[in-house]
Amino acid sequence: MKPNSPHARDVAAHLHPFTNLAAHSERGPHIFQRGEGIYVYDDDGKKHIEGLAGLWCASLGFSEKRLVEAATRQLETLPFYHNFAHKAVEPAIELAEFLVDHAPVPMSKVFFTNSGSEANDTQVKLVWYYNNVLGRPEKKKIIARRGAYHGITLATASLTGMQYAHNAFDVPIKNILHTDCPHYYHYGEDGESEEEFSTRLAANLEQLIQEEGPETVAAFIAEPFLGAGGVIMPPKGYFEKIQPILKEHDILFIADEVISGFFRTGDMFATETFDLKPDLITMAKQISAAYQPIGAVMMTEEIHDVLVEGSRKFGIFGTGFTYSGHPVPAAVALETQKIYEERNIGEHVKSVSVNFQKRLHALADHPLVGETRGLGLIGAVELVADKAGKVNFDPAQKVGPWVSDRAAHHGLIVRPLLNDSIAFCPPLIISDAQVKDMMDAIERALDDAIGYVAEL
Repeated sequence: MKPNSPHARDVAAHLHPFTNLAAHSERGPHIFQRGEGIYVYDDDGKKHIEGLAGLWCASLGFSEKRLVEAATRQLETLPFYHNFAHKAVEPAIELAEFLVDHAPVPMSKVFFTNSGSEANDTQVKLVWYYNNVLGRPEKKKIIARRGAYHGITLATASLTGMQYAHNAFDVPIKNILHTDCPHYYHYGEDGESEEEFSTRLAANLEQLIQEEGPETVAAFIAEPFLGAGGVIMPPKGYFEKIQPILKEHDILFIADEVISGFFRTGDMFATETFDLKPDLITMAKQISAAYQPIGAVMMTEEIHDVLVEGSRKFGIFGTGFTYSGHPVPAAVALETQKIYEERNIGEHVKSVSVNFQKRLHALADHPLVGETRGLGLIGAVELVADKAGKVNFDPAQKVGPWVSDRAAHHGLIVRPLLNDSIAFCPPLIISDAQVKDMMDAIERALDDAIGYVAEL
């Protein structure tokens, strides 16, 4: 059956979406057929700028032939082999070596997964195993942050600090805690500077650790900036105040670079951008430009040494996935890294992001926009009912989704997030002219929304 056949939409009804199921059942899916550069085309032939790189991941757009060729070569050579029982495949070995050599802080080993969720799920297991090996069975609690997104498995949905990931799923599981959302716009107190806000949040983290008992807290996980939680940048001094607390209490720091990694900020990792010193790093999405599913955990030599000691003590290191280090995704991810290097994609991002950020922050003058925020080639605008009072619209009014739909009408795909925040995360290959087209489209959608809001 061809995608644009009369039956395509009916058959698509059998596809279970990650979305509002009630709304999906009423309106059906928006079906896409093909992609070219930063554009995708739906089954009506309409062309859209993919303003979120799919799901924060299609960094090289939708028609990079070198990645297709890399996958094809590997499929023709060795379409599958595993990495269990002292076996390995060359693409996974080469990719691991590349990642360790280019790590933002000293790292030693890489454990491959199939997604960011699996990678963060593995982080939880590694942290628990690590402390068991060290004879600290009570040191198991992991602190995440409200507003964070770390995945959607049982463990990672528990880490995710957004209510929709918890509703009716019986999560969070045991040993998962949450501390403050670092969003100064909403949670900064009257007269409180960003630096003072960061100081207060660090003090709250210290208090939480003391209340739980430092001997029970194993790790702290954080995105360098909150991604799906609204593209929220860390307030001034935030990580500088947080990291010493973790070190003092022997709490591992997990940097979740699933969205921020691989040049989204202009640096290869946002760990560099914000001068972080993590013990473990999670990555996925742009590692392969989304052409194949792959995720990874990077760890320090110190952590790996403990895992090896655990294997001596307990026997086989009993975690892994059938497709961990699958040769085809690994080959595609390795080719992605070569493209990044050959095209100097980091410098391109730093160049084009000047106009992107300028146009993004100019939207702050729009009557419906309360805050603009971003860095590199990622950003968001938050829509509000009252700019002076920073009051959001009632979620039932669906202002953010309305603007997103209207943007699609104007040929731009963006994503509405919590608090009617509209997120932008275009492919890294976007040009200045395409940035202009993207921002022109969202301006038209926002102007259209003035009339919609007036009728609410």
